[in-house]
Amino acid sequence: MREKSQKKTIVVFILIFVVLLGLASYFGIEIYDRSVYEFKLAMHPLKYSEYVEKYAEEYEIDKYVIYAFIKTESGFDPDAVSSTGARGLMQLMETAFDWVKFRLGDDDEVTFDDMYDPETNIRYGAYMVSFLTKYFGCTDTAAAAYFSGIGEVSGWVSDPDISADGVHIDNYPSKNAAHYVNKINSALDTYYELYVQERK
Repeated sequence: MREKSQKKTIVVFILIFVVLLGLASYFGIEIYDRSVYEFKLAMHPLKYSEYVEKYAEEYEIDKYVIYAFIKTESGFDPDAVSSTGARGLMQLMETAFDWVKFRLGDDDEVTFDDMYDPETNIRYGAYMVSFLTKYFGCTDTAAAAYFSGIGEVSGWVSDPDISADGVHIDNYPSKNAAHYVNKINSALDTYYELYVQERK
């Protein structure tokens, strides 16, 4: 009788252990998923939204594309400077700044130092991304041109060995450009996952 009671107790303990293990596993996954979500949110903020949304609308470009470029280029640091001299949130080079300034018809009061100003930088960067997207016909190729230059990428898309349709790049001649485009896409995918759920 005592042996039967001990067996019953053991079975009860095993059942309790299995239930507790299941609960720990369930809540552990929940906590992990929540931690990953919180980390992604922290790394993909919607900073400077008043400027991003303003110029996304003005230049007819998806605001999350602009966020993806800012995230990739500077990590939202308005004072960022690259080793090649690119400045600000969207990391414009001086030649790119001069080109956009001419296109926008800005007066001489706007200087390259204004690339440290978040609104001016986002205005210039958003215009450039918008122009490149319309010029090349897709975000990926626009991102490649933002990184490698419009002249370089124009040569790529005119080469059938690189671009079969003259729009998308099938075989990147530059590993760095391919890596950059992947980073932009990864950031854009995460923005949609966090804030929209479905990418356009």
